[in-house]
Amino acid sequence: MTSTNSYFELVYEVTRNIPKGRVTNYGAIADFLSLGSARMVGWALNQCHGMPDVPAHRVVNRLGELSGRSHFKPPTAMASRLRKEGVKVKEDKVVDFELVFWHPREMNLE
Repeated sequence: MTSTNSYFELVYEVTRNIPKGRVTNYGAIADFLSLGSARMVGWALNQCHGMPDVPAHRVVNRLGELSGRSHFKPPTAMASRLRKEGVKVKEDKVVDFELVFWHPREMNLE
């Protein structure tokens, strides 16, 4: 059985691979890892604040909504970071979500 700490580290490793200007969702990470659920991915990412190498702002819900924004200080920081990377956000939702969506299976595992 995977411990919580090692599961969180797996989530962080996947999240570190999301390219700038792209987003993924909690469920895609959970499916890729074949462990846990989208909710567990959210819990892991909620614990990574203060880890600048984990771009948690690039993970949104399955509809492209910035559902984790309340965990950023200030809550507008998530949208601001995405916009700085070229991701269009309107009313706390990624515009053209399907076009900027990145699935973890696209990771370069070399």
